[in-house]
Amino acid sequence: MFVFSHTKKGKLAFVLLSSYLRHKNNNSLLITICKLIMPLLASVISTDNLSSKAMKPYYLILLIFFSVNSLAESVIPNIEIVKLKDNIFLHKSFRYVQEYGLVSANGLIIIENKQAFIIDTPWSIQDTKKLVNWIKSNGYELKGSISTHSHTDRTTGIKFLNNHSVPTYAMSLTNQILKDNKQELATVSFDKTPFTLANGLIEVFYPGHGHTIDNVVIWLPKSKILFGGCLIRSLDSKSLGYTGEADIQQWSGSIENIISTYPNIATVIPGHGEFGDNSLLQHTINISKSTKSNN
Repeated sequence: MFVFSHTKKGKLAFVLLSSYLRHKNNNSLLITICKLIMPLLASVISTDNLSSKAMKPYYLILLIFFSVNSLAESVIPNIEIVKLKDNIFLHKSFRYVQEYGLVSANGLIIIENKQAFIIDTPWSIQDTKKLVNWIKSNGYELKGSISTHSHTDRTTGIKFLNNHSVPTYAMSLTNQILKDNKQELATVSFDKTPFTLANGLIEVFYPGHGHTIDNVVIWLPKSKILFGGCLIRSLDSKSLGYTGEADIQQWSGSIENIISTYPNIATVIPGHGEFGDNSLLQHTINISKSTKSNN
């Protein structure tokens, strides 16, 4: 009877593990799963049943993993929204990434005639809800969102926005990558750039491969702000960050395409870290060339 009970707990633990892996972008749900799975694993580890001894080290590893992740997820800061200029706001969401620790991700809210446009969704469904509520509570109508590439720090909120009938935009290549990864697709896709939104208020430009093969940047001509997304590195960055899907050989050339296309950039906002002037562009070129020469 005890063996059966123990087996049920083990199975339930792995069911919760599967659920954890399926819902990695929902912070509040992750915390709940961690809290449920930890006592189950502790119970399995504490048993003296001979048939389970070989599995105890694996259960112990899982217990440590979920204990650490539960703590990490529970201390993730709330989304931050900061005014940059009249009608332009920076939104910053956070996520614990095992290789890097606590990481922030930048996005924008552009306001024009009480209509709001989101540049890159927050990193979680929970923060996307908070951002949408902030937009509504300030009397703005959310007209759309555009994602600058397929990674979750840019696209996690697409599903929530789609479910609330908010138009979501992405390059066709980005949508293809999302489809290949069985992720939610943007409802509107485009192939050629420059691609404009809000009567030219927002201009999307594809400079070429870099952080990913589908990364685009956003040009705001009225304010001379370039949102570079993860293609651009902050000045305190010493490396290119995650390069698992990068094209390091073409990265610097893509930045040079931006400089030649938009010679009057006043402010550059990277995907992570602090924004600054156009020196971020040359800084990113220098890092990418250094990385290329070392490969």
